[in-house]
Amino acid sequence: MKEKVVLAYSGGLDTTAIIPWLKETYDYDVICCCIDVGQGEELDGLQERAKYSGASKLYIEDVVDEFCDDFVVPCVQAGAVYENKYLLGTSMARPVIAKKLVEIARKEGAVAICHGATGKGNDQIRFELGIKALAPDIKVIAPWRLDTWGMDSREAEIEYCHAHGIDLPFSVDQSYSRDRNLWHISHEGLELENPANEPNYDHLLVLGVSPENAPDEGEYVSITFEAGVPKSVNGKEMKVSDIIRELNRLGGKHGIGIVDIVENRVVGMKSRGVYETPGGTILMEAHSQLEELVLDRATMEVKKDLANKMSQVVYEGKWFTPLMEALIAFTKSTQKYVTGEVKFKLYKGNIIKAGTTSDYSLYSESLASFTTGDQYDHHDADGFITLFGLPLKVRAMKLQEVEKLGQ
Repeated sequence: MKEKVVLAYSGGLDTTAIIPWLKETYDYDVICCCIDVGQGEELDGLQERAKYSGASKLYIEDVVDEFCDDFVVPCVQAGAVYENKYLLGTSMARPVIAKKLVEIARKEGAVAICHGATGKGNDQIRFELGIKALAPDIKVIAPWRLDTWGMDSREAEIEYCHAHGIDLPFSVDQSYSRDRNLWHISHEGLELENPANEPNYDHLLVLGVSPENAPDEGEYVSITFEAGVPKSVNGKEMKVSDIIRELNRLGGKHGIGIVDIVENRVVGMKSRGVYETPGGTILMEAHSQLEELVLDRATMEVKKDLANKMSQVVYEGKWFTPLMEALIAFTKSTQKYVTGEVKFKLYKGNIIKAGTTSDYSLYSESLASFTTGDQYDHHDADGFITLFGLPLKVRAMKLQEVEKLGQ
């Protein structure tokens, strides 16, 4: 019996060409595995395509709810955003994909897992760190890093497929390189490769419209949270994945969540991409809006620092690590009272606050008001400022003393 390899399969040209290459190079029985994280119509026809290309079996694993509940929600609760802009759409999906690839490999008794990520990107790191953490004994094959691959263009891959009896309607025409899941879609390539070029949004956008093409009338939306987990949109309770779907629809309609980023990849280079994250942008903003009301200053200060650390950990593919466990545990502990309702208006790319309520609100109108109340004595500020500013005063006095000695 032949040894088995599990191939992370998308149905695209790269992973289709890998099927005959694995059989020819290693004499493996190829088990294709497509992990459904919400890429939608991209899954159509995969069963036939995989079998036609030489795979002995194809798994299509629906992990959308697991992706949303166990990977997206912790990042939303943390407020994890990489380099202030990237909402980690691809980064959050890779560990759940790696986890499922390992599960299938164990089920099939496979000796190896293969992926089609290139040697220039972040995904090779994310996939392989996940696999190493969960199955250190399983071999990882990355064709694009091997001399035996021998294909460096779409034309070469199409020619290879034809030579192995695979005649599928792949085009040599270049288009944007995209990655899609329920949380977002990313676009790279074409005019985006030169940061001096403006993105061709009319040609590029998939999930929505540009702010210029959004409706001239805004739309009010409300979201409720319980312990930091989103529970409803506009009064309708839904599971997290359905909330994201609904917010994608609303956000896409109003041109929300389109960002043009030059980011620092893990491998050392800068890359430029346009990300559409309509629902995610709304959800992150709504959650942050609620936290403003219920979290104390000291917790928010530390949480902000750790959110930055978590974004880096997730971006670098280190999900299955003790550090990530600790970051998630801290974040969860801060969410106990993040319960309430957030209202806002969507208008031409903007999310405009329209009111926030929570039974756990730390906002006191009597304290915040400019009128004097019985809970706050203005005279108390004298002593506070004296002590709070003491280090500054001591330093200034010392500098004056030194300056006099030098005259």
